[in-house]
Amino acid sequence: MAALGVEMNVAQDDGETNTAVKVPESVLRRDQARLEEAERRRDVKQSQTVTEEKSDFFTSTFNAEKTQLEEMISSCNDREKAAKTLEEATVKFQQLQKFLNDSVRFLTQYEIRQAQESLQKLQSSITDKREEILPKKKFAFRSRNTSKQQQPTPIQQQTADKPAPGSVGTVVVDAADQCGFSNVDNQVLVRQAEEIQQRDVLLSHLTHCKVRLYGCPSTLHIKNIRSCEIMCGPVSSSVFVDQCTDSTLVFPCQQLRTHNTTATRVYLHVTSRAIIEDCQGVSFAPFTWTYPGILDHFKVAGLSPDRNNWTEVDDFNWLAAGTPSPNWTVIPESERICSWDFVGTAAEQS
Repeated sequence: MAALGVEMNVAQDDGETNTAVKVPESVLRRDQARLEEAERRRDVKQSQTVTEEKSDFFTSTFNAEKTQLEEMISSCNDREKAAKTLEEATVKFQQLQKFLNDSVRFLTQYEIRQAQESLQKLQSSITDKREEILPKKKFAFRSRNTSKQQQPTPIQQQTADKPAPGSVGTVVVDAADQCGFSNVDNQVLVRQAEEIQQRDVLLSHLTHCKVRLYGCPSTLHIKNIRSCEIMCGPVSSSVFVDQCTDSTLVFPCQQLRTHNTTATRVYLHVTSRAIIEDCQGVSFAPFTWTYPGILDHFKVAGLSPDRNNWTEVDDFNWLAAGTPSPNWTVIPESERICSWDFVGTAAEQS
């Protein structure tokens, strides 16, 4: 019986029992391993079933909401009702965006990219429809009681040339038709609320610049930036960052998407989630900038000042569950900037 490796009790004539044999530890380990493997397979199968069910639910719900939103945008032709309809469409778009953010953990990379592309098309449709139905008046700063001879040199000419020695720190307020700044070195660039209110803003190919955007854009695009400090008021939808190096970014937004970015510090207020991809050395801290009227801009953008998920960062290049991504960190409190330079504020312009 000992050869069978089974623990048995042997009865004696006086009625007492003694343990005759103990099962070898190797046998116990094998049995335990078999049980654990069987349990693991059951868990994997159950998990796959749940994930597939969640994925199917997401796909059907997302497509239904997307179709409804597309119909809402296409039917927005009445100028009197357009503002309300587009506002409702923006709210539904943000809800759909949040639905995607909350579902990324069980979706495949392909499903995530497909949904993101659909959201980008929807956002463009809303922006195009708003410009078509509710065109904005072009904004430009004008001097009071001055002749044409006293007009300052156009900003395009100022920013095209290299700044003169000692000119860094001169406030540049660009009043061109394009909403944003491009191809500028060593300048301080300012946009006021009237210029960027609920518009798409593009910042591209900037080097050693300080940027101040006092208002609430609809979307903010930051691309090909090096050694810059960019600060913006509440962004009602997404901030897209691409090819950013050795810079500091400061803004509130509904969602942050960051690509191909290195050695960059982000002071963030985000009401959904932040997403990074192909990034290294990105660090985060809570949003700390303020300016006159920023609370009103939070309301216009539809963002809650009390809800900030700045530590909830999804790295699409790091899928190891339970292990922190090495591509982003939290800025230690002792190293965070809490006081910023005041440049070209609305109060100073008046």
